[in-house]
Amino acid sequence: MSSPAPSLRVPPAAIDPQSRPVPPLGGFTAAVVAIEIRRVLRNRRTVIFTIVVPVLFFLLFGLNSSYATNRVGEGNESAFIMISMALYGAVLATASGGAMVSVERLLGWSRQLRITPLTPPAYIAIKMVTSLVLGLGAVLAVYAVGLLTHKPTMPAAIWVETGAALWIGSLLFSAFGLFVGYLLPSENVMQLIGFSLMLFSFGGGLFIPLSQFSHPLRVLATYTPLYGLNQLVHYPLVQGAFDWTWAANLLAWLVIFTAGAIWRFRKDTARV
Repeated sequence: MSSPAPSLRVPPAAIDPQSRPVPPLGGFTAAVVAIEIRRVLRNRRTVIFTIVVPVLFFLLFGLNSSYATNRVGEGNESAFIMISMALYGAVLATASGGAMVSVERLLGWSRQLRITPLTPPAYIAIKMVTSLVLGLGAVLAVYAVGLLTHKPTMPAAIWVETGAALWIGSLLFSAFGLFVGYLLPSENVMQLIGFSLMLFSFGGGLFIPLSQFSHPLRVLATYTPLYGLNQLVHYPLVQGAFDWTWAANLLAWLVIFTAGAIWRFRKDTARV
């Protein structure tokens, strides 16, 4: 008489991933970030696009001979335009990097993450840090062209200060790209991001000085996502009175976009 086969007991953690112990930092590790960076850099079309566009804009709009002689704060007008174009490139790059999650959603990768103990805030942080690699490439490209043309002039310390502010500040639009990437289907994401960034750039005074706006539009501009960042990255060059509402604008939109990305990530991974 044969004995009954032993029953297999499956640990509860293998059935319900949410019951697993949460790893340190929610699963945020240097190894995962390195893997994500390699994946981003394989998308050569996005990398080239986010570098070429701001460089081309600077070459078209920033090299007028009169800009080299027109003084702006601690530098000249060409330097001011270079910072503006580098900012546009950085936010375009980080937003595009964040929006790549829309492709992952299409392939079902987001739902695969449901079986891992990776927390939503940790995953969003990994994606935001990864997209900064694209933003750094855009900033370095525009600044390198500025150095080679010898048109922008400002003290060496301000080159470093503005470049660092551009790079770190562009993190805001990484969160924006993630939010939109989780919100819309992949075929609509880049169209909306490109259109939104153009509106934000005009509304935040990046392409047109706010002094040329009517008073109601100037007031409205202070509430747009790019306003605070635009003012902060130009401040080392322009100098003058510092306004803490710039930082408040930046932090408020960072919280909004990051919270939106986490919310949509939770919704996306909850579907089976």
